[in-house]
Amino acid sequence: MGKSDLKIVARNRKARHDFFIEEVIEAGIVLKGTEVKSIRQGRCNIKDAHAIIENSEVFLYNMHISPYEQGNRYNEDPLRKRKLLLNRREINKLIGYTAQKGYTLVPINVYIKNGLVKIELAIAKGKKLYDKRDTIVKKEVERKLQREFKERY
Repeated sequence: MGKSDLKIVARNRKARHDFFIEEVIEAGIVLKGTEVKSIRQGRCNIKDAHAIIENSEVFLYNMHISPYEQGNRYNEDPLRKRKLLLNRREINKLIGYTAQKGYTLVPINVYIKNGLVKIELAIAKGKKLYDKRDTIVKKEVERKLQREFKERY
């Protein structure tokens, strides 16, 4: 694996189902020792994770990084809050979005880029139940059209 390769470690597939994604921002994560080794092994879960802005800093909550097996006493709490590394301009933009009603910060992907652990943070607005039904119906219609197209050609 070369230095410029991108290795996706964890995905939050449910995010695109539960939210309308407005914009995606790449951020770094402040991690401690054995957490990086555990992430490199792919032992990371962001299904229930979300980000909150506190004192002009962005923190990620409920991201589960399993303890590293050889880490013994150096392992950290798997669900501790982790600081995200963003520019001041990006943080101000996020503050503007989250001040609006209904917007939240949801992680989409965790990946390793140039040897560093990065996260894709989405500015998202929650979907209502009828919105979810609409997207399901659209996907089914699209699949049906694809099948018919394949059968004909």
